[in-house]
Amino acid sequence: MSHDSIHLVNVSKRFRLGASNEYGRLTEAIATGVRRWFYPSPKTTDLATRDSFSQRIEDGWFWALQDIEFSVPAGDIVGIVGRNGAGKSTLLKILSRIVTPTQGRVGVRGRVGSLLEVGTGFHPELTGRENVFLNGAILGMPRYEIKRRFDEIVAFAEVESFLDTPVKRYSSGMAVRLAFAVAAHLEPDVLIIDEVLSVGDQAFQRKCMGKASQLGDQGRTILIVSHNLAAVANLCRRAILLQDGKLVADGSPDKIIDRYLSDMRSGDGQRQWPDDDTAPASKEARLLAVSVYGNGQTEPVGEVDIDEDIVVAIEYRVLTEDATLCVQIQIKDETGAYVFWSANAPSMNHAPDPWYGRPYPVGTYRSECRIPANFLNDTRYFISVSIGSEVGNASLKQEAALSFLVHDTGAMRQEYTGSWIGPVIRPRLDWRTTKNA
Repeated sequence: MSHDSIHLVNVSKRFRLGASNEYGRLTEAIATGVRRWFYPSPKTTDLATRDSFSQRIEDGWFWALQDIEFSVPAGDIVGIVGRNGAGKSTLLKILSRIVTPTQGRVGVRGRVGSLLEVGTGFHPELTGRENVFLNGAILGMPRYEIKRRFDEIVAFAEVESFLDTPVKRYSSGMAVRLAFAVAAHLEPDVLIIDEVLSVGDQAFQRKCMGKASQLGDQGRTILIVSHNLAAVANLCRRAILLQDGKLVADGSPDKIIDRYLSDMRSGDGQRQWPDDDTAPASKEARLLAVSVYGNGQTEPVGEVDIDEDIVVAIEYRVLTEDATLCVQIQIKDETGAYVFWSANAPSMNHAPDPWYGRPYPVGTYRSECRIPANFLNDTRYFISVSIGSEVGNASLKQEAALSFLVHDTGAMRQEYTGSWIGPVIRPRLDWRTTKNA
C-alpha cells in the first residue's frame, strides 16, 4: 500500500433526491427536517419496481456509488468505463476532493490535477495568462516554477494569440486545450481526466494521449474516464468497469472493454423509454424509442446481415406546438471510431423528408434512416440520437442509445477468405474495366 498513489476502501456516496445542495443553511436544514417529519420520503419498495436505477434509491436517497474498493500503484494509467449514470464522474470528484464520500476511506498520495469539465478551475473574467498562474497556485506550486513552465504550457495549448483574452470568450475547444496543458505540465502526482477531451479535435486528442503516456512513464498516476474505447485500449494499462454504482470488473483493457460491450448489447434491437420522467427530453421533444430493422422486417432485430439494408427508426413525441426539428443519428463502432453522421436534412438525404423544415404540431412521430446493404463492416455498432432545431443542433441527445451487430454470412467472402479487420466501412462500389485500343 505504501507505493499506491490511490487507495479506496468500501467507498460509497449517496445524494438526496431533489436536494439542490448537500450543505445548506441551518434554517434550511430545520425546514427540511420538518418537511420530512410530516411528509416522509417513499420507501424503497415503492420506488424500486422496474429498473436498476430505481433499485439504487433508498428512503429518498440515491446511491451513486456503493462499496468501491481498489488501489492504483504510482505510475499506472487506468481507464474507467461504464454507461452514463454508472458513477464514473462521482468517483472522480471524490478522488479530486470535490465531493466527500458518505462511507469508506479514500487515500490519494501527492498533488492532484483534475480536468473534470470544460473550463475546470478557470475564472471566466481572468485572462488565459492569469488563469495559468491561478491554477498553478491552486496546485500549490510557487510562482517561479509556474513561470519556468509557462512557455511550454502555452505552446502545447496553441493559444498564444489569446493569452490576454478573458477565458469567457474562449471556445470550448480552446478552454479544453489550455486546461489540459495546465493540468499536465504543472507536474501533478495524480492526473484525473473526465470526458472533456472529446471536445478537442483529433490532432489535439492524439497530442494529449501522447502527453498522458509520457507522464505515466515518468511515474505519475493517471485516471481517465472516456467513452472512446479505442483510447482506453491504446493508452491504459488497466481498466475498471462501473455498473449501477458498483465496481463489477477490474483487469486488462481488452477484457474489460469486451465485458462492457457485452453488457451494452441489446438482444431485441429496440430500446424504449416508457416513463416520461426518465426519457431523454428537451423543451421541444421527448424520445420514445430507437429500433433497428433488417430489410423488409417488421420486428426489431439486434443482428443484421451485411447483405441487407438496415433501417434505424426513431420514435419521439413533439411537446411544443409548431416546433421545427431536425432528427440526427451518429454511428460509432465498438472501438469508438466515428463511422458517420446523418440527418433528415436535404443535404444528407436522397429525397426530401416531407417534415424537414416544417412546423410540427404536437404529437407522436417516427423518423427512419435507411443504411444501404454492403456498406458497414461486420462488427458491432452503436447508435446515438440527436434532435434539435437544425443540423448540428442537439437540444436532445442520447449517447449509445442502442447497439446492433452486422454479420457477414458470405456475401462478400466469395473471393476473399482473409480477415476484414481494419476498415470501418466495407462498401460495394461500382467497378468497370475496359481495354484500351
